[in-house]
This record gives sequence, C-alpha cells and structure tokens, in this order.
Amino acid sequence: MPTLVLSGCQSQSVTKRSNSADTWSKIKKRGTVVIGLDDSFVPMGFRQKNGKLVGYDVDLARAVFKQYGIKVDFQTIDWSMKETELRNGTIDLIWNGYTITKARAKSVAFSRPYLENQQILVTKKASNINNFKDMQGKTLGVQNGSTGTSVLDEKPALLKDYIKGKKPILYDTFPEAFIDLNANRIQGILMDKVYAEYYIKHQPDGSAYSTYMSKQIPAEDFAVGMRKGDTTLRKNINKALGKMQQNGQLKKINQKWFGEASNYLGEP
Repeated sequence: MPTLVLSGCQSQSVTKRSNSADTWSKIKKRGTVVIGLDDSFVPMGFRQKNGKLVGYDVDLARAVFKQYGIKVDFQTIDWSMKETELRNGTIDLIWNGYTITKARAKSVAFSRPYLENQQILVTKKASNINNFKDMQGKTLGVQNGSTGTSVLDEKPALLKDYIKGKKPILYDTFPEAFIDLNANRIQGILMDKVYAEYYIKHQPDGSAYSTYMSKQIPAEDFAVGMRKGDTTLRKNINKALGKMQQNGQLKKINQKWFGEASNYLGEP
C-alpha cells in the first residue's frame, strides 16, 4: 500500500513539472512537434476520401514549423479531452480551430490569434427556423467540448432555455450532428461559422440549409493552445506567424481555403 501511494505522488509531481517545463529544446532535438486535432473539422483539419489529412490549420502549422526545420506529427484526439491530452504530454499543441476563452486561458497558454470565427445556428430551410426563439421545443445538437457548449451555458436565456429539455444533444464530431440534422432527428446545430460555411458550400444541396447569427454572441479568435510553461514555443510560433503575415504566406493560405486574401493576425 505505501508503494502505491508513493507511486501516485510521483506521477502527479512528474505531470506538474511537465506542465511548467519549457519543452522547446526537447522538440527541437527530436525534430518533431505533436499536434492534437479533430480530423473531421473542415476546413481546419480533415481527412479526404483517400485518408490524406488536409486543411487550413494543417497548412499553417507545417509552414510555421518549416521555418525551424521541425516536422509536424498530427494526432487525432477526442476533442472533449484536448486539454487533458495536452496536460498529460500526449500532444505538444492544440491546433484545430481552437477558440480563445477565459475558461481555457486558466490552464492553457495561447499564441497570437490568427483567424476570426463566430458561433452560428445551422438548420434545414424547410423547418422555417430563422432565429433562436424559433428553436422553442426543438432539439439542438452541439459538439462535445466545443465553444458552442460554453455559449449555451454562459448565456442560457439566449438559446438553451428554448430548446427541448433545456439540454442539447452532444456529438463527438460535427459530421455526426449533420447526419441527424439531415434525418430530422435534430432541428439545429450550434457550431463554428468557418465549419458551417465550408460544409454547406461543398454540399450538392447547399441551398437546403439556413444559418443564423446573433449579435449577442461576440466574434471569437482561433489560436494555438499550449502548456503554460512553453514560453519559447509560444514566442517562436508567434514570430513565425508574424513573418508569414509580412511575406504573404498567410494571405495565400487564406485565399486557398476561404477564397479571401485576408491577412488578419492579432497581437502576440
């Protein structure tokens, strides 16, 4: 029994040290950085029919670490467990449409923001749901661990109080939510605007969907998430992003995925 207690304490100590450690030299030495992502999140990081991983964040991450001669190893993770994976050291970064929030900032360090986003409601046009109030008694879907779940809890009177049972259906991925929306098992999805617009645009029946944005839900920023101790990693990511903004690489990647030559980049 004493041995088991000692083992547990040692494990906690190692975890604590790893969260406060600056791992840049270790990453540089092994020549690889491990990034956790949800590989169904279009257009940020997703798999094509042939299994190849592509996406906005995939291109951006590779371009950033190419500047340091470091390869990127993308690891598919359960999105609801992303902070746990980061804390345990399974991954070095969360980089996949990861929104900056006050709650996350308590345990995660963020890079400078690189893309704007917003939470929106997606419905089928035939349902005649044009705003949040129209979801009265209807069933809503959200991705487990997504920013949408936080919005529901932070401002329940905005949408949560209207939906059936005042509780959404939680999905591991957005594609699963869309399957149920298309089958009319749910009537709406609260989700990222970047995902919704890309998904709808690439559907043969895109006109069958409607989207609603509320001014009461502020715009948000995507950034790279990392452990608090990784100050050098954060500094180097910010530096590389800034260089890409100056040399036009950021514009090219935005043009490729969004059709807009945006050069948005927040302060470090």
